[in-house]
Amino acid sequence: MDASDRKRAASRHLVPSLLVLVLALGVWLPACSAQDKNVAKAGPQDDPGQVLARVNGKAITAGEVHAEASDQFDLLEREYLQRKHEIAEAQLKKIVQDRLLDAEAAARGASKDKLLGEIKPAEVTDADADAFYEKNKAQMPPRSKDSLMPQIKAYLQQNGQQEARDKYFKTLEAKYKVDYLLEPMRVEVAANGFPARGPAAAPVTIVEFSDFQCPFCSRITPTLEQVVSKYGNKVRLVFRQFPLPMHPNAAKAAEASLCANEQGKFWEMHDAMFKDQGGLAVDGLKTKAAGIAGINAASFNSCLDSGKETPAVQSDMKAGTKAGVNGTPAMFVNGRFISGVVSADDLSKVIDEELKRKGAS
Repeated sequence: MDASDRKRAASRHLVPSLLVLVLALGVWLPACSAQDKNVAKAGPQDDPGQVLARVNGKAITAGEVHAEASDQFDLLEREYLQRKHEIAEAQLKKIVQDRLLDAEAAARGASKDKLLGEIKPAEVTDADADAFYEKNKAQMPPRSKDSLMPQIKAYLQQNGQQEARDKYFKTLEAKYKVDYLLEPMRVEVAANGFPARGPAAAPVTIVEFSDFQCPFCSRITPTLEQVVSKYGNKVRLVFRQFPLPMHPNAAKAAEASLCANEQGKFWEMHDAMFKDQGGLAVDGLKTKAAGIAGINAASFNSCLDSGKETPAVQSDMKAGTKAGVNGTPAMFVNGRFISGVVSADDLSKVIDEELKRKGAS
């Protein structure tokens, strides 16, 4: 794994990366902030007809500037809406939990503080800390295992406290019949006309943006296969291309998958490339295709050499970028964005929520 991949790995594995930061620095670093109390007002650049510059007497308007930078403005708008939704979601959860505590406190004749004090996580053992270390040691700072154990145990204790709290409130939500009506943040991503597995009418569609040379993409593949097998006709998996610039063979591999798709052999080529990510040079791609039963090697080779699928790959990349993809793997589950390698259990939770919303669980 090269330096770029390691950097991207750290951004995807939230728990290990947070732990590394805590262990390496020992404390959370505060941020300096000077917040202006004045509310920002719309500027002249928000009026499409406003002239922002002139060249040889010819005007350049705000509308022209926005049109030229439309992709960047779209991304900014998406990020704003995402953050706005996260704030609303977090505040809603806090208000719901406060009301649940009020109801339970009244029912039991106890204070809210007493109820919260009864939430006790399981004790973290040396075996728990050791297992966590072994699982995540690749992301650990270069220190001895014994020196890391106290921080690991403290982290696990804090994490366990949060899990116990979440479990407690889940119990109260069931007892007092809480219905969350706030819809998740969704991004519109096209799913038709691309390689896919599962029925078009499936209640849940997963659109995956992937890179055949990305090691993390190969790790998510078994998880997606497990999910497709588990849910059957309730899930449709759609594959879209997002070859990253640091992977020299990824773009051609993306083209190769679409050349194979022309002959109805996309998933066979998909599997062959992910099983051998070291053999994605053009000669290797042709060898892989030739080994797939029923494929016409000459037609495949002609397609790959011509670059005829390059526009399709570039179109996918543009669509992914517009939707907020900046690394792989990236998935949209009925439009809900999931970035990086996640477990089958975590992915199943999102799918189950969507099935419940659709009344198809």
